[in-house]
Amino acid sequence: MTLLALLRHGETAWSAERRIQGRTDVPLNAVGRAALAGRSLPDDFLGMRHVTSPLQRCTGTAQALNLKGAALEPRIAEMSWGQWEGQHLSELRQQLGDAMRANEARGLDFMPPQGESPRQVLLRVEPWLADVAAQGLPTLAISHRGVIRVIFAQACGWDMLGRPPVKIDWSALQVFRLDPSGRPSVERLNVPLDPLPYGAPVP
Repeated sequence: MTLLALLRHGETAWSAERRIQGRTDVPLNAVGRAALAGRSLPDDFLGMRHVTSPLQRCTGTAQALNLKGAALEPRIAEMSWGQWEGQHLSELRQQLGDAMRANEARGLDFMPPQGESPRQVLLRVEPWLADVAAQGLPTLAISHRGVIRVIFAQACGWDMLGRPPVKIDWSALQVFRLDPSGRPSVERLNVPLDPLPYGAPVP
């Protein structure tokens, strides 16, 4: 069994405004960089191999946490939201009404126009999970809400209908075990980052 820890990127201008980001390459904002600069990985995760989505909000998170040499992995880039990127989900629900409710009721097969479904995200992430399991190296990946949700859903058997079985803290680490085929199971959820000791130099 191989340990896999997942961390969502820090705050961006769009996430602060609750805009859908998807594949749009929005960088961290000043608040996001400052929040991460005051945190560090718990000791258990420092010796892991570090991997990051190529989108700059993830590479910027790795830099803010002083994770040098993190490998880029395009398979863990965020779910594409197609035509809805930059918009607010609440406004789309108001505008589209019944059509949006029916789309969201599809769970794993929810599909933004010209975007990806969560099931399609899982299909692209599964070969990466299998690769991590085959290499057998404890890995920490900085990724996105959509990617972490599909791995969590796979681990819990959640169909993405209704509330998730556990409330996820998106500022914390989500830790899974991968079996030899790469299938995840939950190890620990919502593991907080450590505050830097008072007076410690900020990277």
